[in-house]
Amino acid sequence: MKKGYKQTEVGVIPEDWGIITAADACTKIQDGTHFSPKLGGNDYLYITSKNIRFGFLDISSAERITELQHRMIYRRCDVKNGDLLLTKDGANTGNAALNSLDEEFSLLSSVAFLRFATQKYLAGYFLQQILSHQGQKHIQDAMTGNAITRLTLEKINKLCFPLPPTKAEQTAIATALSDADALIQSLEKLIAKKRLIKQGAMQELLKPKEGWVVKKLGEIFTFHGGYTASREQLSDDGYCYLHYGDIHGATKTFINVKSDYAKIPKLQIPLKKVSPKLLLNEGDIVFVDASEDDEGTSRHIVVQNPDGVPYISGLHTIVAKSKDDSVNNDYKRYCFQIAYIKSQFKFYAVGTKVSGISKTNILKIKISLPTLDEQIRIATILSDMDAELSALETKLAKCKQVKQGMMQELLTGKIRLV
Repeated sequence: MKKGYKQTEVGVIPEDWGIITAADACTKIQDGTHFSPKLGGNDYLYITSKNIRFGFLDISSAERITELQHRMIYRRCDVKNGDLLLTKDGANTGNAALNSLDEEFSLLSSVAFLRFATQKYLAGYFLQQILSHQGQKHIQDAMTGNAITRLTLEKINKLCFPLPPTKAEQTAIATALSDADALIQSLEKLIAKKRLIKQGAMQELLKPKEGWVVKKLGEIFTFHGGYTASREQLSDDGYCYLHYGDIHGATKTFINVKSDYAKIPKLQIPLKKVSPKLLLNEGDIVFVDASEDDEGTSRHIVVQNPDGVPYISGLHTIVAKSKDDSVNNDYKRYCFQIAYIKSQFKFYAVGTKVSGISKTNILKIKISLPTLDEQIRIATILSDMDAELSALETKLAKCKQVKQGMMQELLTGKIRLV
């Protein structure tokens, strides 16, 4: 072990650091009401676990209750500005945030607040400890329950944290990490704004205009069903295979076989067993034929495969292959995402719990097309927006990695800010 450090129940920390429990660091730890009030009042916010995100408080979906109900709850659970809010029940157990609101509000029992003794301890430091990988592991270890995960008040009181010898060092650590959080949040807001701008631009640019040609998809494409194979047949070797679940789970509407090759599932079967109609080539579009919601009925992927790598379309997919060059390949990435196209998919979809569109009905969907030159101009504008978003998302991912590295070093005393 490195000189100047010691092994403890919370890991290796500097010799001059200590360990403190939440009970010893706090003047009060309490959860919210165990009796759900009637919602619909206009007086006070009613905060539940859904409002406690990972590192921040989100009241955008918070309900309100009457003053009478609030007073009954607040007598026992008087949460104040600066208290640390910790989710203790359900799937979000372990989410934590500082209360930044000056107004009073009521809590449900799924959330507890921790009020730290401010003379010695900084709530922001303990927030970062809870959000760290080690802090989340301690919470997971402390949880009880099978069907419903739960962190009891007793377990919260016993949570242990490594502690620097001075409040000044706590403050320096918390400030550095909260500055990183602020950068991450600003990038997330910028990305959300850019996505809205792109969505608006896409709806406007792709909205049918005078002079555009209306065609049914059956006039432009031939459609074929996918090759039936289960998830159990997939491996790390073989030919590339597109499962419909990978379309539903995709974050973009295209796949580049060359750059994404390592991440694409593989299927070990002889190619002679697969119809050439089901091998995906450059510009092919693959739609899903099954979805658990109406919005998913129009989910699709445009294939970028200029090298002709063998790529098999799988179960519950519909492959669309162009009959001619009337639709630009880059334009295909966007033209099926707008409202009037999605509404047609929903109209023709059938089913209750699982809905989907058939090869017969997808032929009937109509699309309005500009000239090829205009398609290219529109696709260029939108792909430039995509490139900007991709660069911001890459920057965000790097910032998150840096923050994780900072937490690992600062919250264990490997790097001292003194």
